[in-house]
Amino acid sequence: MDNLLAPIGAFNNQLPVKIRFGEGISDTLPEVIKEVDSKKVFLMVDEGIEKFNPAAAALIKKLQGACDVTLFEKPAGEPTIQMVEDAIAALKKAGCDSVVALGGGSVIDTAKAARLCAQLNCTFREFQSKAPVYPTPTIPLIALPTSAGTGSEVSGGSVISDPEAGRKAGIANGNLRAQVALVDPVLTYSMPPSMTANTGIDALAQAIAGIIAKCSTPIGDAIGYEAVRMMTPAIVAAYKDGNDKVARANMAAGSMMAGLTMNISDCTAEHSLGQAIGGLKHVPHGLTIGLVLVETLTREARVVPEKLERVADAMGIPQDGTKDGSRCIKKVRQILAELNFPVLSSLGFTAGDLDELADIALKDFFITQAPKPWSKQEVLEAFSNALELTSR
Repeated sequence: MDNLLAPIGAFNNQLPVKIRFGEGISDTLPEVIKEVDSKKVFLMVDEGIEKFNPAAAALIKKLQGACDVTLFEKPAGEPTIQMVEDAIAALKKAGCDSVVALGGGSVIDTAKAARLCAQLNCTFREFQSKAPVYPTPTIPLIALPTSAGTGSEVSGGSVISDPEAGRKAGIANGNLRAQVALVDPVLTYSMPPSMTANTGIDALAQAIAGIIAKCSTPIGDAIGYEAVRMMTPAIVAAYKDGNDKVARANMAAGSMMAGLTMNISDCTAEHSLGQAIGGLKHVPHGLTIGLVLVETLTREARVVPEKLERVADAMGIPQDGTKDGSRCIKKVRQILAELNFPVLSSLGFTAGDLDELADIALKDFFITQAPKPWSKQEVLEAFSNALELTSR
């Protein structure tokens, strides 16, 4: 019995997001608008979403027929400071009493930052220039994810890029969270295979990271293990067949739960190394995480093998007597291969870039949440091992 018991440290959790999940749940958006007593809606979407996401196009048309809507299209790509500034100006001009974010994590992140700064009557750069203030929001945010990745619909984080500095700046607070999350797998059907792979790996990484982080909690762990169980077979299935309803539903639910796990706990080194890559190359967030996931987990297996053993159990991998977390790492490597995932060298990095990448990663917050502090040599080793790969 003693081997089954471990001390539980003190922890606090507060997740006041109302979650509604299921196929077709997005059709209830007009009803939710009424529930939050909104008369004018600021609808933020991915630019051109009607052209590539039929379900989103139908929802936009339905909402426009039901209430007063100001449509704001966020340009493609990771959210930048300029995108946030444009959104702030548009939101203030529109005078709306609710914000609806319909899109991927970048749209939801942009909406969070824009709502905050509009309420504070400042630009995003002004917000960054002083001690952060996160007041209780005066207008509600309703989030509808069209990807199965970051879990931004339930998190209090927002990651904004500064292309001029080659960095990503994250802000996080409970008051950034959406008030309602409508998680509808149908909205994810149109994701192409590459986006399915990138966002799916990000979600899986977040679930694992929330479990191994030094600030993990029993509540976050429980959600994280179930998210891992759901997503492990679903990622490749959704990648191979975007119309696989069961796979899409498992990824939509699993990624949302991974977002909860990450928000209850935190991300770890994989996000710091990934964001260093993204800051320099401006490529999709999920792609950068997958490029270093095996390498960062290899290091963490030396620190918390017992936690990665439980992750492997959640993945459904049979025991092989190793007890060192390698089952989990082998499965992640297999998933990346089945997703035909790119390798670090494909972005044009060389050995001469590794020192700068390591310095950027070590300055990032997430690496401080690893179960044990990383040395620069360990970061360099992880990047070097990733760079050596020529294929999956």
